[in-house]
Amino acid sequence: MNIFVCISHVPDTTTKIIIGQDGKSIDRTEVTYILNPYDEFAIEAGLQWKESKGGEVTAVCVGSPEVKETIRKAFAMGVDKGIHIVTDSPFDSYGTARALADTLRERRPDVVFCGRQSIDYDGWQVPGMLAELLGMPAVTVVSSLELREDGTFTAERDIEGGKETIVSRLPALISAQKGLNNPRYPKLQGIMAAKKKPIEDVPAVQTPPRVRVLEMFKPPLKSGGRIVGEGAGAVPELVRLLHEEAKVI
Repeated sequence: MNIFVCISHVPDTTTKIIIGQDGKSIDRTEVTYILNPYDEFAIEAGLQWKESKGGEVTAVCVGSPEVKETIRKAFAMGVDKGIHIVTDSPFDSYGTARALADTLRERRPDVVFCGRQSIDYDGWQVPGMLAELLGMPAVTVVSSLELREDGTFTAERDIEGGKETIVSRLPALISAQKGLNNPRYPKLQGIMAAKKKPIEDVPAVQTPPRVRVLEMFKPPLKSGGRIVGEGAGAVPELVRLLHEEAKVI
């Protein structure tokens, strides 16, 4: 099988984010970057299908040269090859999907795996747009997956208030939800081998952005609490404050 996994290079969730001087981007100084956590489920799904049906798994990442360290993290998990779509300019979701589609189309993937979202922008848009640009069916937010010998698969996906079961056929794009599997930990052998595996550099075609960031700002600090009284006698004042000041009722 020709298996591709789209991965993202994202700030660590423990990183303290500082707004850059332009007010439209983050200050990348001393920011630690990691493999997007949802993409780990996508990688594991790709590796399991390779182990079951044969073939190879290729990780694809869009960004500046720094993303190669994230591709090598995918190598350490067991991915065979890497493609770095090179750009120093940040893309919006459509630009990212377009760059991925332009690269993957000629490689004729049997399946494309993605994480359900990246944890930096939380757009949830790239998997659906990428599938449309590739002309593939998309099954998103998948939490259970079974591949059959005839090339069809059954996927269970999370929807509001329940689950939805979908039967589709390859080639297809599948975005992974937490719970789909348990991503494997890189072993020492995989970490050492990751240094030698090839990464192909592909120039990204610059796409005019369809979304512009006008401003970035942190949420306002929470104000201190206030004691309005004690016992049942404080209830009317509490209700008034919730209605007139907090405006939550």
